[in-house]
Amino acid sequence: MDDHPVAPVGPAGPGTEAEEVRRFWGRLGLPGLVDVHTHFMPERVLHKVWDYFDALGSLTGGLEWPITYRQEEAERADLLREFGVRAFTAMLYPHKPGMARWLNGWAVDFARRTPDCLHTATLYPEPGVEAYVREAVEAGARVFKAHVQVGAYDPADDLLQPAWGLLAEAGIPVVIHCGSGPAPGKHTGPEPIARVLARHPRLRLVVAHMGMPEYAEFFGLAERYGEVRLDTTMAFTDFSESFMPFPRRALPRLAALGDRVLLGSDFPNLPYPYVHQLHALERLDLGDDWLRAVCHDNAAALFEL
Repeated sequence: MDDHPVAPVGPAGPGTEAEEVRRFWGRLGLPGLVDVHTHFMPERVLHKVWDYFDALGSLTGGLEWPITYRQEEAERADLLREFGVRAFTAMLYPHKPGMARWLNGWAVDFARRTPDCLHTATLYPEPGVEAYVREAVEAGARVFKAHVQVGAYDPADDLLQPAWGLLAEAGIPVVIHCGSGPAPGKHTGPEPIARVLARHPRLRLVVAHMGMPEYAEFFGLAERYGEVRLDTTMAFTDFSESFMPFPRRALPRLAALGDRVLLGSDFPNLPYPYVHQLHALERLDLGDDWLRAVCHDNAAALFEL
């Protein structure tokens, strides 16, 4: 990536940054952006997440990770709208049994009062998971979040098999953090999720963070399974390139997968301004058609916006 240098990203006020984001998608002739990886969750849970980042927790790789957008919930949603994000998600996830159903209950209310948020739900390998996943689907969930690293579970756990089958049958996408970045977990990496796909080849998995740092291996899964997608969350940015660089030899494969790459950001938990993710995609030099597909069209088609 070092042959695509970029000027350091400095602080910008919301108005200035919103204008810059809008210029980005306006130049491409898009009606806005669709961001499939943004975090909204109960405020006390989100604050605990921020505390973990502030404490340089082990799952963050011990990296300095200043949170750029610490506004209250309504302000954060309004800021995404100022950026021109037409649809976003509420990526929420449990770290222990008994938590997923409660989070899904909160998500129902959040989706009702936030119509531009794609109703998001989550799951965990525990007795009753199939029942509450079915409840979430019947309540209108349009996307699920799974976090193998934080949850510290095997995605191929037998307890999850009925839920994966249900979601595959319903065609509901699952954004899943299963790569080993920024720090590996017991069940991260391509092998566990490959076992899931072998049993549920129609499951619409969206591999978060491009599967970093195992980019090539997760590209292989996307090339093998037609319903596997990848989101761009934090990939190609100066921050991630400093310790998990994307292999330039994989650029042709990234270009070829252009119809299955979706914009993700990790907002609000970003150690840099939102617009930097867009600039990082632009400097890959994969062309405006690729950018239009990634930043809007692919997700708009997937979620029938």
